[in-house]
Amino acid sequence: MTSRRGSGAWIRYGGALSEDELAFAADHYRAAILQPWETGAAARLKDMREDMVVLAYKCLSSVRDFEPAERRASGLSAGEARRGGWLARRASGNTIEWSTYSGHYQMRVWDEAYRRRWTERVLEAMVGTAFDGVMADNDVFEDYYGIDLPDLDPADASAPRSAAGLRAALSELVDDAGRALNGEGLLLVPNIAEARREPGRWRHHASWGGGFDECWLGWGDDSFFSENTALAQVSQLNGPGLSIVRTPSGGFGPRFDRSPSALYGLAAFWVFGGGPDYVRTSADPGPGRSSWSGTASPSLPRGAALRAYAATGADDYSRAAWFPALDADLGAPLGSVVTSGDAWRRDFEGGVAAVVLDGNRNGTVRLPDGLRAPGPTGRPDGEPLGRKVRLSPHRGLIALRP
Repeated sequence: MTSRRGSGAWIRYGGALSEDELAFAADHYRAAILQPWETGAAARLKDMREDMVVLAYKCLSSVRDFEPAERRASGLSAGEARRGGWLARRASGNTIEWSTYSGHYQMRVWDEAYRRRWTERVLEAMVGTAFDGVMADNDVFEDYYGIDLPDLDPADASAPRSAAGLRAALSELVDDAGRALNGEGLLLVPNIAEARREPGRWRHHASWGGGFDECWLGWGDDSFFSENTALAQVSQLNGPGLSIVRTPSGGFGPRFDRSPSALYGLAAFWVFGGGPDYVRTSADPGPGRSSWSGTASPSLPRGAALRAYAATGADDYSRAAWFPALDADLGAPLGSVVTSGDAWRRDFEGGVAAVVLDGNRNGTVRLPDGLRAPGPTGRPDGEPLGRKVRLSPHRGLIALRP
C-alpha cells in the first residue's frame, strides 16, 4: 500500500477514468472527488491508499435532464424531481434552466420535502460503497445561474426573493444532509461559495466533514483577488475537517500543469496552512486564524490530510492536473507566517515557502544557501536558487533543502 505523499487533491468528475489514472492518483494525491457512479474506482483508490479521502460528487441545487436515473450527479433524477413538484418555476410557470450550464435545472432547495428526499437519495447511493462521503456542489452565495429570484413563482410561498434567503435554505440542506451522512460514518464536504463574505459561513458549512473552495485566491487565471480578499480566505485552511482549495490556473496537456498560477496557490497553501498534515495550535495564530481547535474530524481516515490543494482551468476536471511541486515535502513549520517586504513567507524543516498576494507589487525573498526548486518528481533536485529571489505579483516560491 502506498504511503501518504504530497498535497494534491484530484478533482476528477469529467470523462471516463482509466486504470493508469487511478494508479497515478494513488501515488500523487491526498484526496479525490469522483462521480458518484465510480464506485469501483473509489474502491480501487481505497485499496491502494487507505489514507486518501475519496468523495463522491453530488449537486445540491440542480437536476440534469440528460442524466439517466441510475447514473446521476444530482441528488434526484429529473423524473423524480418533476413528479415531486421540486423543480423551481418562474412567475410564467416555466422551469428554470441555468444560464451557464445547459440541461441543468434549478431545484426548490427551500422546500423541506425536497431537502429530505435529497438526503435520502444520497444516503441510498453512498452507504455500502468505498466512498468516504460526499462533495456537495453549488452551495452558492449569490444567483450565479440566472435564476432571477424576484421572478420566482408567486404561488410558491416559501420561495426566497433574495440571495440571503437562498443561502439560508441551502444552509438547512447542508445541516440536514450533514447530520444524516455523519450518522452513517460519512463526510459532507460542501463547495462553499464565497465564504469570505459572511463571517462564520465556512465554519458552519464545513462542520460536517470539511469544505471545498473552488475559487481560492481568484476567479480565473487572469483574475486573481486582491491581497485583502486573499487574506480573508486563508482561514479556510484551518478546518474544521478536511479543507480542499482550488486555485484557477491556465494548465494544459493531459497531466502536467506548467502555469505559474498553480505554484502561486501552492505556495500560499504552505505559507498559511503549514502543509497538508500540520495541526495548528493556539501558539500559532497566523493571519486569518479561525476558532477551530486544530483537531481533525474523527470521521477522517487514519493518516488523512487535513488540507489538500488543486490547480486547474475552469471546469477542467477530466485529467490528472498534477505538477511536480505538488509532491514537494517541506516538513513541519519552524515558526509562524512572517512578512518580508511585500512577500509572505514561512520557514520549514525542509525549506521555505513564500508568496506575493498583492497584485501590484513585486516581492523579494532572501533564502539560506543551497536551496533548490522542486525537481521533476517534487524532490529537492531542481534548479539551484540564489540567496535572493524576486517574485512578481501573484507569484509564489517553494524552495527545498537538499
